[in-house]
Amino acid sequence: MTIRTTIISVAGCAVAASAFAQDTNATATAAAKEEKKPRWESSAGLGLTLTKGNSDTLLATANVLTGKKWDKNELALGANGAYGEDDGTKNTESFNAFGQYNRLLNDRLYGYGRVEGLYDGMAFIDYRVTVSAGLGYYFIKNDKMSLSAEVGPGWIAEQVGGVDPLGNELPSQTEEYFTIRFAEKFEYKISKTARIWQVAEYLPQIEDWGNYVITAELGIESSISKSLNLRAYLQDTYRSDPATGAEENDLKLVAGVQYKF
Repeated sequence: MTIRTTIISVAGCAVAASAFAQDTNATATAAAKEEKKPRWESSAGLGLTLTKGNSDTLLATANVLTGKKWDKNELALGANGAYGEDDGTKNTESFNAFGQYNRLLNDRLYGYGRVEGLYDGMAFIDYRVTVSAGLGYYFIKNDKMSLSAEVGPGWIAEQVGGVDPLGNELPSQTEEYFTIRFAEKFEYKISKTARIWQVAEYLPQIEDWGNYVITAELGIESSISKSLNLRAYLQDTYRSDPATGAEENDLKLVAGVQYKF
């Protein structure tokens, strides 16, 4: 083998090695981009309480949550329902759904639009639809903790029924009014597998601030596997002017499992 042949062989190996390295880097870059590509984060939960014997009760709850964050956008959708009986008499029947879109104006400030619907048979609420838009601000925003507040005008339309003191059903009445929505959200990751959260919302009628709705939720969640969580949360709804025959305050404690997908 001549020196010239040897040089050509070495040069060929170098070119091949360079091409292989470039292909490897390109594959790694593509994989990294695919890994960073925004994706939907979704979960579905189920809770069930059943007693038989001296008491005969049933309480079932279910919820679905999904969300996505990309560029300067944040989207969250969710729905939950509950049904319960006590000795064959229905004592819980509700369904709630919401959708919210946030557009980040900078790292902390964002504009939002939100739509929410509610049905609650025990509170004689045939429907309540709330539409609002405004500004939000992240006071704390990092990988472990977030705290934000939102405020903006809104509109509420609701239809409620009721019962008189003798238990007779009353005709449903429809009401529409403008509101100002005040909301606050907090989340703290206790560890890689556990977190707590808290949300609160205040919706007063602009023309009559004595007519308002306050909702709040406090919960804790812990992972038992990569896709399965245990969670418990407390929900409270206070209506200053409830339907005739309904209580002002509704409190619900829910425990169950949540599946992430």
